[in-house]
Amino acid sequence: MGMISEFKEFISRGNVVDLATAVVIGAAFGKIVTSLVDGIVMPVIGFLTGGVSVSDWKYVLSPASVDAAGKEVAEVAIRYGAFIQTMIDFLLIALVIFLLLKAYNRVRQPVEAPPAATPEDVLLLREIRDSLKK
Repeated sequence: MGMISEFKEFISRGNVVDLATAVVIGAAFGKIVTSLVDGIVMPVIGFLTGGVSVSDWKYVLSPASVDAAGKEVAEVAIRYGAFIQTMIDFLLIALVIFLLLKAYNRVRQPVEAPPAATPEDVLLLREIRDSLKK
């Protein structure tokens, strides 16, 4: 029974629950940004580049062909468009997380307390010191 109570204690700690919440929200946020990139950003870039979808950009090393036996041979291509699209996804997610953390840290930053007043005995000792110097 000790292991079950230890597990309950482990799960009920704030850090584990906060981490699990962050992972779930992060995954959902990633889907939102991917949808934004796929549905809005990339079509605009594709329109500006002549109507070709960015994810279809590729450099063909060997085109598709039919071999001597009549079997189709797939093309060999470097699909750099999908990589560019994924990089844009990453950059947008990183930017938004950076902005959220910056705002969070600004809100969380403690307000500086005014300096404490100098105690009376210290003021008195300073006066005595200054009068002795003269």
